[in-house]
Amino acid sequence: MSAPPSTHPSLSRPPSNLVGGTWIPLNPGALKSASPAEPARVVYAGESRPGDVNVAIEAARAALPAWSAWPRERRFALLRRFQSLASAASAKAAALIADETGKALWDSTAEAGLIGAKVDITLDAAPGAALGRVTDFEVPVAPTRRGVCTFRPHGVVAVLGPFNFPMHLPNGHIIPALAMGNTVVFKPSDKAPACGQLLVELLDEACRAEGAPPGVINLVQGDVDIARSLVSHGDPDAILFTGSWAAGRAIMQANLDRPGRILALEMGGNNAAVVMPDADLRQALIECVRSAFVSTGQRCTCTRRLVLHRAIAPGFMSALVRAADALRVGPPLATPPVFMGPIISREAREGVLAFQARAERAGARVALRAEPVETAEGGWYLSPGVLEVPGFVARGAADAPFHPGCDEEVFGPLLRVTVVDSIDAALRQANATRFGLAASIFTGDSAAASRFQREARAGCVNVNTGTAGASSKLPFGGLGLSGNHRPAGAFSLDYCAYPVAGLIEAGDAAPLPPGMTVDRAWLPG
Repeated sequence: MSAPPSTHPSLSRPPSNLVGGTWIPLNPGALKSASPAEPARVVYAGESRPGDVNVAIEAARAALPAWSAWPRERRFALLRRFQSLASAASAKAAALIADETGKALWDSTAEAGLIGAKVDITLDAAPGAALGRVTDFEVPVAPTRRGVCTFRPHGVVAVLGPFNFPMHLPNGHIIPALAMGNTVVFKPSDKAPACGQLLVELLDEACRAEGAPPGVINLVQGDVDIARSLVSHGDPDAILFTGSWAAGRAIMQANLDRPGRILALEMGGNNAAVVMPDADLRQALIECVRSAFVSTGQRCTCTRRLVLHRAIAPGFMSALVRAADALRVGPPLATPPVFMGPIISREAREGVLAFQARAERAGARVALRAEPVETAEGGWYLSPGVLEVPGFVARGAADAPFHPGCDEEVFGPLLRVTVVDSIDAALRQANATRFGLAASIFTGDSAAASRFQREARAGCVNVNTGTAGASSKLPFGGLGLSGNHRPAGAFSLDYCAYPVAGLIEAGDAAPLPPGMTVDRAWLPG
């Protein structure tokens, strides 16, 4: 059934697309987001029209020449204005994130604070910072010749955002893309369209205040059909994506015949943490529980697999279960604060419970059962779960026979644990995955920590801190099914521009190579 458009109090406009500088109210349609804490309450509803993707891309293409010709400093001033607007809107952004995704308010507030902070990271001109890697430079080549390197925007950039960080992660693509002179067509997650619209309202306000050409930033809402239309369209020069491996794989397939199109893909992880006997066990316990269950287990860096050394396994496992069981689960705005709000949807909750049941049938021991948590509002609450498995294997859940330690990213509050006898076995188990986003080791042995940092196959490798959480001052991305070697974070500028090399000669004494003859008399004048 089609849902009528509805306006959330955090938004200044009804559900709309932004195309070529014009806000266009959405049609009534089946696309809607509902509060995971109160599923009967619609947060946002409305659908794009057929052809909106085409018009948005045309608008972005039309704005590109003027926008890319702006001096960097002028584009940077626009981003600073956006930063100020985002800071002023931080409280309403946090409230909307909590409402539309179910994140606990403290978690949503932290995300809202990252929106403006991305501008600082992007525009940091300190030695070694990202901006220096995409700044024009010259080198001497010969007495009268110099080499120059300039950086150009790719052009029209398509950004596809996820629901788990519905403002921070797409913003992490959009800000560097705009800084380098690209224009953007943004499609938010269909599970968090209101958050996407609020982000674009702030960007649009900054664009209007600074006199940017219409079409620099465009918003197109929609479901998988809109996403498919955007990533398979023939015109965009780059696709910047955060989401699942399955969706990232579909994007790659849609672009097999476009080798020149930039694809920057961050596609989740099946992340492992290792706890050794010489670790600070209190530190390890706090970080492992936090990383496994933060954001209701819906961060791509959440710890999905825990590897315990046998010497501490029984006691640590007991403490782990007690700490997980003690986590407060409830409404995102509850007082005192909860650790976990609801999971994003009924389907997501059913998926976690179905995997738990299948793993148990295949031999996993349920140390703490993930179970629905019922509330008067009927939210999609789910308690933390812990399974003990006989080991991890680098094959998927669809492979036969099913193994409870299969290489599956279960996107929810379910942690699987196995036990090993040595650092060698711990490394093998940590690397028993086709993903490669994040990994952690807890140890007091500096040699073991250094070895783990060298040998763990992941793009983010931590020591004595959990897998969930990353510094925006560092690159962020993974290997294998987690990414395609185009890390975001502080390296997002690198995939938003390309270098152009040139030689500039100031003299007139071009040497004659062997076998060539040139007589000035042949030339006019």
